[in-house]
Amino acid sequence: MTTILLARHGQASFGQENYDQLSELGGIQAQLLGQHYATTQRRIDAIFTGSLVRQRDSAQHFWERYQSSITSEHSNGALASVIDVNEPNSYTLPEFDEFNHKDVFIKSDPVFNSRAAIAAEIAKSDVPDTRLAELFDQAMQRWHSGDNDQDYVESWPQFSQRAQQALEQVRQRVAGLNLDRDSTVLVFTSGGVIAAITAQLLKQGSQTAYQLNKSLVNTGVTSVTLKNQSARLMSLNEYSHLFSEGKRFVTWR
Repeated sequence: MTTILLARHGQASFGQENYDQLSELGGIQAQLLGQHYATTQRRIDAIFTGSLVRQRDSAQHFWERYQSSITSEHSNGALASVIDVNEPNSYTLPEFDEFNHKDVFIKSDPVFNSRAAIAAEIAKSDVPDTRLAELFDQAMQRWHSGDNDQDYVESWPQFSQRAQQALEQVRQRVAGLNLDRDSTVLVFTSGGVIAAITAQLLKQGSQTAYQLNKSLVNTGVTSVTLKNQSARLMSLNEYSHLFSEGKRFVTWR
């Protein structure tokens, strides 16, 4: 039985010109996960990520801390080959990329086709961050509704199907690695992907996926087991590695 740990990336740069980069806190969150797994001697047999910068950087922060903290008992040759930062193609699976936030946001209202227009709208509010979150929520509701699928670069049904294909990609990669039967594979991805996979395993639809997505913590880990051709959800959004350090490390963006 293979265990797949789906980790959301560390805190990115919400509201900034380039969202696809980790904040300083985001890097620390990934390091804390690495420290936690090393301290608890949780063996990681392979690591995969999506192709986005925030996902790949989370994996690298995790791996550097994990590798430096793991006890000598577990520091053997097998660990050294888990991830090679110089060979991203060996561990990058684009199927784990997040949906296109910009497209979802713009299609909710054509006026939001420029950063200046968005800034002008949120500037009307006394709490700009809250207003931005409200607008994004409206955009997400529209995307998940299924009433406007033809408008999007990737509709919700298409994205959900891709998320399932991502899990299958891991299954195939793991089979080719000749790992032990009880291996553990860590995947750094994004909240939308994790929510879509989780909703499918629970046999739920898009609205459940959306509610799940809103609750997923940065570097929170969802555990799925693979046995033969079946997948089972074992745990959701586990983030004790953050909470033990203090509430300020627990974020959702």
